[in-house]
Amino acid sequence: MGWIVAVVAVIAAVAATARSYRAARSEQLAVAHAELAERQAKAAEARTAALVDEIRQLARKRIPAAALALSHPSAQVPGLREAAEVDGGAARLLTEAVQATRTAVMEERQRVDAAARAAMRGTSAKIQSLLNQSQQLLHELQHEYDDPRILQLDFRNELALRRTQSTAVLCDAWPGLARQNSPLVEIVLGAQSRVAGYERIKVANHLRDERLGLAARAAEPLAIALAELLANATAYSHPDTDVQVTVQQSGGRGAFLVVDDAGIGMDDDALDRARALLAGPSEVLLTELGDPPQTGFAVVGRLVVQYGFHCHIEASPFGGMRTILRVPAHLLTVLEDDHSLSALAPAPVSAVPAPDRPAAPAQSARPEPAPAEAPSGLPSRRRRAPRPAAATPAPAAPAAGPVSRTPEQAESSWAALQQGTLIGRSVAGRVPAPDADGNDHLGDQDDEGDDEK
Repeated sequence: MGWIVAVVAVIAAVAATARSYRAARSEQLAVAHAELAERQAKAAEARTAALVDEIRQLARKRIPAAALALSHPSAQVPGLREAAEVDGGAARLLTEAVQATRTAVMEERQRVDAAARAAMRGTSAKIQSLLNQSQQLLHELQHEYDDPRILQLDFRNELALRRTQSTAVLCDAWPGLARQNSPLVEIVLGAQSRVAGYERIKVANHLRDERLGLAARAAEPLAIALAELLANATAYSHPDTDVQVTVQQSGGRGAFLVVDDAGIGMDDDALDRARALLAGPSEVLLTELGDPPQTGFAVVGRLVVQYGFHCHIEASPFGGMRTILRVPAHLLTVLEDDHSLSALAPAPVSAVPAPDRPAAPAQSARPEPAPAEAPSGLPSRRRRAPRPAAATPAPAAPAAGPVSRTPEQAESSWAALQQGTLIGRSVAGRVPAPDADGNDHLGDQDDEGDDEK
C-alpha cells in the first residue's frame, strides 16, 4: 500500500507543478498582451498625433503655398513633415487634398478672370467708340482753327485711345480699327505718335524696297504691338536719351523692327518673365499682371499668337534693352506706285546723299512726294478734305530736279512756313501772334507717361 501512496503523491506533485506552470505561463502571456496593447496604443497615439500635425500643416502651410504657386511658380510647396508616421493611405489622401485645392482655386480664378475680361471688353468697346468720335471732331477743329491746344487735346486723346485698345486686345477683343494695306514705315510713324515722349524716338529706315507694306489685317495689330514696345522703352529710360527704332528687311524671313533704349535694363527674373509673356502663353490671368497691372508685354504676346509675329528681348548695346519684333514674310506686300507715302516717312538710309556731295536726281532712290511740297520748295500742310482757297500764281518751276534735303532742313522749312502762316493770320486778327520761337509747343506738355509694362 505504501507504494500506491507514493505514486499518488508523485502524481499530485506533478499535477501541482503543471498547474503552477500553466498559471505562470498564463500570467506571462497576460503581461505580454498587456505590454503589446500598451505599445499598440502608444503607436496609435503617435500616428494620430502625426496625422493631426500633417492636417494642421495642410491647412496652414501646404494649401496656401499651393495657391500661391499658381501665380508664383518659384514658390515652394512643402511636403509631408512626418512621412514615416503617416501610413500610405493617409499620405495619399493628404496629397489629393492639395491637388484638389489647387484645381478648385485655379478654376475659380479662371471664372473670376473671365468675368473681369468680359466686363472690361464691353467697357473698352464703348470708351473706344467715344474716343474715336472725339478724335474725328478734333480733326475737324484742326482744319478750322490753328490753336495749338487742339493738337495737345488730340495727342492726349490718342494716348487714351491706345490704352483702351491695349486693354481690349488683352481681353480677347478686336483691335477696333480696320486698315488697308499700309506702308511699313507709316505704321512705325503711327505707333510713334501714340506714345508719350514721341519726340525722343528716332526712326532709321533700312528697307531695300521703300514701298514695302503690311497686309490690311495685320496693320493695326502691328501698330499696337510696336506702340507698346515704344511706350515701354520711353517709360523706362532717361528723358534725355533717345529711343532708336530700326526698320530692316530680310530676304525670306520678312521684316524686323528693332527698338533700342538706354534705360535701366532688367534683372534675370524680370527678363525671363518678359520673354515668357512675349512668347504668347496660352493663358495670362489679369491677376498675374501686378498692381497696377503691367500689360504691355502681355498685349504684345497676345498679338504675337494671333497674327504670327515674333518678339524677342535682350540686353541692348546702349545699356538698356533691345526688343526685336519680326513680321513674317507672308504678311508683307509691295504697294502700287500710285500709293503716295507720307511726307513724314523717313527715307531709306541708303538713299540719303552724303553731306559733301549732293546726289543727282536720277540716282535718288526716293523722289520727293508731290503732295508734300509746294512749288516754292517749302513743305505744305496736308488736309483730309479739300478746302477752298484763293488762287495764287505759282512761281516758275526750277530747271533742276528736286534736291534732296536733310531732316534738319525739312524741319527748318516747316517751322518757317508755320511761323509765317501764324504771323499773317495774327495780323489779320484771327489768332494771337506766336511765340518767338515759332513752335506750337505740342511736345512741351507734361504728360503722365507710360508705366504699364
